[in-house]
Amino acid sequence: MSQPPTLTSTGDTAPTQTLAEQIVQWAIHRIQEQVFRPGMRMPSVRQLALDRGVSRFTVVEAYDRLVARGYLQARQGSGFFVRERASKPVRRAKVATTPPSRPIDMGWLIRNMQSGIAADMSPGFGYLPPELCGGELMRSGLRSVSTTVGLQLSHTALAHGYAPLREQLSRKLEEMEIASTSAQILTTSGSTQAIDLVVRHFLQPGDTVVVGDPAWSAQLASLAMVGVHVLGMPYTSTGPDVKALAELAATHKPKMLLVNTPLHNPTGTLLTAAAAYQILRIAEAHDMVVVEDDIYADFLPSGVQAARLASLDQLKRVIYVGSFSKTLVPSIRVGYLAASAELVESLAGLKLLTSFATPEINERIVYQALTQGSYRKHSLRVHAALDALREPTFKRYEAMGLKAFCRPLAGFMGWFDTGIDTATLAALGLEAGYLLAPGAIFSPQQTPSTWMRLNIATSQNPAMLKWMAKTLDQLRGQNARVITSP
Repeated sequence: MSQPPTLTSTGDTAPTQTLAEQIVQWAIHRIQEQVFRPGMRMPSVRQLALDRGVSRFTVVEAYDRLVARGYLQARQGSGFFVRERASKPVRRAKVATTPPSRPIDMGWLIRNMQSGIAADMSPGFGYLPPELCGGELMRSGLRSVSTTVGLQLSHTALAHGYAPLREQLSRKLEEMEIASTSAQILTTSGSTQAIDLVVRHFLQPGDTVVVGDPAWSAQLASLAMVGVHVLGMPYTSTGPDVKALAELAATHKPKMLLVNTPLHNPTGTLLTAAAAYQILRIAEAHDMVVVEDDIYADFLPSGVQAARLASLDQLKRVIYVGSFSKTLVPSIRVGYLAASAELVESLAGLKLLTSFATPEINERIVYQALTQGSYRKHSLRVHAALDALREPTFKRYEAMGLKAFCRPLAGFMGWFDTGIDTATLAALGLEAGYLLAPGAIFSPQQTPSTWMRLNIATSQNPAMLKWMAKTLDQLRGQNARVITSP
């Protein structure tokens, strides 16, 4: 068995449990994910103590707790084994005692991103690692909010969101040449809620929507829940294939285009001004609503030029979506959308019906970061750190035989062709304690893929890199199922 990951004790996500309890939670997670299956012998006390750098007494204490909680069974002279855990009373023997294996689908990555696997063990992670997140900004903002004279948080939050933040966001959009007022902005719980509100408002089961191919799985999940027909617009190394979009629009008459513009997830490509202009012409010709997902906007250094659909359209046909979950700590969940005032009013009503309101205290904290100058400094620090990591990380993966889709000019993503089915690689990674992002979850049809998204900021762990190189060689040597990527 591969060495289990060691939980860190520093950073914004530092665990507060004892070492024994950390081992308990690590074991429970792997039992629930069926990495350790019923009847399987657990690592020996001696081996686990060496792997995790703790004493044997700590491991014994952890195993004893797992026995007491019904996860393990102690067998004298043989060690500790995973106990059969029936979901219903034992007398009903015909009922399955173990849950079915979870497929690698649209929700697979999201579930496992929240499973507690350390960021440095997660090259498929969709956020910055703790050392680059804006944890200190959030703490400073919370302190500032808590000492605000006359602060009252007992009143009902506004459906549109915290008014000073919306005014600040209007100024932020103005810097990107997108004219708006605070009445044209609606705050949301991250970009996922913003897209979900738009999808609920405009689409019905059976409608056709065009998304990127590849595209972020959370967007695909929102569309799947509505029951719409999803078409994929291919990407090239220079951005969206506009010619393919024109053909899709002419043939299928889609109702909506959902597109990730600067620093497309997962390829890292930018949108050129020429492509942006053509996309808007196609949208107008076929009366498509355009949703521009620009959640990576603040990863763009000032010297990197990228076009935005909303700046050309000025929020007539385009609905602009932004977020701070990627640049700040993921749990802050502050996003927003900008559109016509009439549409924002309708979406605010839908927001009230589905989630009432977004947490004002989170919005106040983000407002403090944006208005006190600390957010700009944080962004510059992130840019510098990622710029230093990008080229060495790409070269390291290319030395393993991976082929990069392109060389992104900013951000933390890379899109690589491995030559093998990456769902197999991701499943093996999870068993070893590593989180990968296989290409299938970025496919509108969840097509098996040789591609994989890698986060350069969470791809520096030597043990993970060694495991990756070794496993890739083994899979290639075993003639693992090779598929043709789209």
